[in-house]
Amino acid sequence: MQTEGAVAITAKRLTLALCTAGVIGGAVGAIAVNHNNATAAAEAAATAAAAAAIPAPAPVAATPAPIAGNAPAAALPDFTKIVSHNGPAVVNIRVVGSAKAQQRQAPQFDEDDPFFEFFRRFQPQQPRGGNGGGRGEVVYGAGSGFIVSPDGVILTNAHVVRDADEVTVKLQDRREYRAKVLGSDPKTDVAVLKIDARNLPVVPMGNTRNLQVGEWVLAIGSPYGLESTVTAGVVSAKGRSLPNDSVPFIQTDVAVNPGNSGGPLFNTRGEVVGINSQIYSQTGGYQGLSFAIPIDVAVRIKDQIVATGKVQHAKLGVGVYDVNQDFADSFKLDTPDGALVSNVERGSAADKAGLKSGDVIRKINGQPIIAAGDLTAVVSIAKPGEKVALDVWRDGKIVRVDATLAGDNAKADPSSRNNLAGVDNGAKLGLALRPLDPLEKRQSGIPSGLVIEDAGGAAQMAGVQPGDVLLSVNGKAVNSVAQVRDVVGKSSKSVALLIQRGDDKIFIPVRIG
Repeated sequence: MQTEGAVAITAKRLTLALCTAGVIGGAVGAIAVNHNNATAAAEAAATAAAAAAIPAPAPVAATPAPIAGNAPAAALPDFTKIVSHNGPAVVNIRVVGSAKAQQRQAPQFDEDDPFFEFFRRFQPQQPRGGNGGGRGEVVYGAGSGFIVSPDGVILTNAHVVRDADEVTVKLQDRREYRAKVLGSDPKTDVAVLKIDARNLPVVPMGNTRNLQVGEWVLAIGSPYGLESTVTAGVVSAKGRSLPNDSVPFIQTDVAVNPGNSGGPLFNTRGEVVGINSQIYSQTGGYQGLSFAIPIDVAVRIKDQIVATGKVQHAKLGVGVYDVNQDFADSFKLDTPDGALVSNVERGSAADKAGLKSGDVIRKINGQPIIAAGDLTAVVSIAKPGEKVALDVWRDGKIVRVDATLAGDNAKADPSSRNNLAGVDNGAKLGLALRPLDPLEKRQSGIPSGLVIEDAGGAAQMAGVQPGDVLLSVNGKAVNSVAQVRDVVGKSSKSVALLIQRGDDKIFIPVRIG
């Protein structure tokens, strides 16, 4: 009786929902419309008979035909063929390792969170140890991956297999294999696995050059251990830079959750265009923002790992900032884009090529640099020894700078960076300045500059602090207050101050207009 009651309540609720949605109500409405149409037809016939006796009016000029309505909306994509054809090449990955590895995999939920019970039921149970997950405790993690070679080469995320002692790959046909980690690259979060198998299904590779914002994409993976789960959405952005990452991510609104990591992102042609890697979340679950590693990046990493077992990244040797409107005004740029060079490591590829603090890199190899992350993304996936052509804004004009990239294993010497000096016009900026004394130069390693003894007005509001050392203004090295006043006096809206704060160099835009 209780079950029947539940069914009846459900049916009533379903009926109410359908009426609200217009499903049942729409059918009733259609019947009413047909009845009204029949009545209207009869009335129209009587009216037409009466009108026949009235002489026809004189002909008038023809009126334009009504404008056709909007074309019917394009049909939603059908992902069934992609899933049936490529689904067998998507794998579930289970890892056994340290508690440290599991803590990165498991989302943290409060017990009141609706995901808590769901995750507890579908995630393998961890043994309870007296040390609360300390060293030696066996824990589990899970992720996804996809086969890129018939002989068992698999791509996934580096964080899925990090610190794993044992990796098991499960195919869609339920076969399981122990996998070997051929190599991983934490910098791009790409790992390559190998299983001992032959004639396996593989996914076709696409590219991100032709991928468009707004294009439909599809993810297949194992969120929360639920294998072969399919979710779809659209590309929200390309070349997305995230803090502490050098990968030009593909941003989507595809539902991606813990366990989806390492799985493929398909376009509507069934080609892999990315590896699902990260989500933005405040709860551990999906909140509308997902990020995938472009497949072009992943393939370059995979090829290096398969060939040599390791990955080398290139390095230019500069610190860069985004160019905002204040910086654009300060450097007289027509648009606020590019990578503003704050410091150049001595002996680096940038130093040898002649780059300077205050340069604004607008293009690399002809590719526009909109934000600083665009430059970092291009350099990070290049190989040491590659040559790059940079279009640099310097002293009000574009100059060409050619650089040969070095390896990222070269260690920077913080005390051997190019330093520029410069600072303030007290009247406009609100700074009290004095030159560095010889002892301060020796202790700080800064050859020249002006110590900011006090900051007020526009400079204080912009974030300048007492104790900072002013190195340059609008890219012009300054060693005296007179030099600062000269540069600031020629600026109308804002100035860009290069500040040394501790071991860091930072650009601070200050509005003076």
